Amino acid sequence: MLSNKEIVCPDNLLNVAHKKKGVPAAIVNAGKPLPMLSAMDAVNENLITPVLIGDKKEIESCANDLKFDISKYEIIHEPVENDTAKVAAKLASKGKIKIIVKGHIHTDILMKEVIKKEYNLLGKTRLSHIWHMTLDKNDKPLIITDGALNVMPNVKTKMHILRNVIDFSHRIGTARPKVAVLSATEEVLDSVQSSMDAKEITDLATKEKLNADVFGPLAFDNSISKKSAAIKGVKSAVAGEADIILVPSVETGNGLVKMMVYFMGACAAGVVIGGKVPVVITSRSDDAPARLASIAAAVVALD
Repeated sequence: MLSNKEIVCPDNLLNVAHKKKGVPAAIVNAGKPLPMLSAMDAVNENLITPVLIGDKKEIESCANDLKFDISKYEIIHEPVENDTAKVAAKLASKGKIKIIVKGHIHTDILMKEVIKKEYNLLGKTRLSHIWHMTLDKNDKPLIITDGALNVMPNVKTKMHILRNVIDFSHRIGTARPKVAVLSATEEVLDSVQSSMDAKEITDLATKEKLNADVFGPLAFDNSISKKSAAIKGVKSAVAGEADIILVPSVETGNGLVKMMVYFMGACAAGVVIGGKVPVVITSRSDDAPARLASIAAAVVALD
């Protein structure tokens, strides 16, 4: 069942990111092969100017192994893994870096530092995570949110997630994205809380006149398949044509994304948005193309 397809970074995302050059980015605890490779790939694409935080000897050793010339980039020596997050958050709070990229550090350690009030890195909306999913270089993306940060969001939190993802979609060139509010059913049922939430979100999106077509509840099949939507008699501009899947819980989003990665060879570009500084929180098992795509997504998310 597992796919042997090579994961590739999408050109459409890179092309939008290329409009910004050399964005200052902190690589948090950089002294491991995969974080250094990610930084090198992003530098080669002229996306970022890295600030490498971590053990200086380890950083230099990794760079030498990769034949990555880091002589013109700043290295901040911090040998304590968890303290590298503090360094990155302080740099972001002072405006010295515009993106935070997770290196060899646990996500919870990094995010706990980012959300501390002393750094003033939170924006007007709640932080949320998006995955920009593609199969091929020129594939139309499917965005899944939130499958990494907000565990069991209520309607208020889902509206923050919705506003964040609509803004990101506009930035990648989708003028009026179609958002499917996911449930296990396309009917509003008292016994299925996610279906009731979806109906409320649909009504709120209409009331707020968000620049998107938002509709739910929709099951996954009638979110992405016109045939399924037609058979079930679902009538909506979103049905069968979703650009975005707004999921009911972190388990749903996480499962959908990882099934696409492992069964389909999809490239999952993941980034935390909604704050003053986008945060790339790739998995330790992510391939290099997905890491590059995630940094590109962070560059796109910048104001």
